[in-house]
Amino acid sequence: MLETGVEQGKITISPAISIEVREDIKMIYRLFLMAFVILFAYPVVPLASEQDVETIVKKIDALYRSNTSVADMEMQIVTPHWERTLSLRVWTKGMDKTFIRIDAPKKEKGVTTLRIGNEMWNYLPKTNKVIKVPPSMMMGSWMGSDFTNDDLVKESSMLNDYIYDLIVPDDAQPGHLYIQFIPKEDSPIVWGKLITAVRADDLIPVWQHFYDEKGKLMRVLNFKEIVSFGGKTIPSVMEMVPQNKDRHKTVMRYLRAEFDVQIDDDVFTRRNLQRK
Repeated sequence: MLETGVEQGKITISPAISIEVREDIKMIYRLFLMAFVILFAYPVVPLASEQDVETIVKKIDALYRSNTSVADMEMQIVTPHWERTLSLRVWTKGMDKTFIRIDAPKKEKGVTTLRIGNEMWNYLPKTNKVIKVPPSMMMGSWMGSDFTNDDLVKESSMLNDYIYDLIVPDDAQPGHLYIQFIPKEDSPIVWGKLITAVRADDLIPVWQHFYDEKGKLMRVLNFKEIVSFGGKTIPSVMEMVPQNKDRHKTVMRYLRAEFDVQIDDDVFTRRNLQRK
């Protein structure tokens, strides 16, 4: 039985209690050592209060853009039954203008896409027609790929069309930051939410998950092969994997890119859609 006593204003502790106190001190010391090892074994991820979330979102929005850009790309579309690769040339100006031209294969050569602000057009050489893409079709597939029209021309803006915040998911990895995006009520976005993982040191995205309104994961976009083009460091490969289609994926690969180059305004016009 443990005993304590008071003698002339002093507290006396029995030997049994002294042993317990020593054991508690040892336990605190061991916990301190464990915390020390964990702290220095893993990169420190900045806390939400230390990180400007808006800066991260702006970087994601403008990842493949600048004042202007010109890029040569490949799009590889993979399904269980067939596979094909498109060669593309893409021009952009700011966040509001995009022009895409397919150069190969022969079957799709000459197909062009133009986006100016909230409007988008496709030109199909086989029918020699320019077709305006309605807002309801912006989430439709572009050229049979797993990327949507909106993915390709970036009509929606992460900064302007979503409410965003830093989160810490249960499976958070050291050295990564995670941003959750919830579409604003007035935005024409079909997703319930997006979660993007970025590297904490340079804010380059690692992956992006797309969820429907019921919280079901629908698409995974992986960012790979970090490359520097003209002083701008970007993932040169984007791999879109739908979660509701077995063995389907689309891989976008940057072969060459230039940023902040001179581009004639005539590139971003409807008459340019039908030029040979």
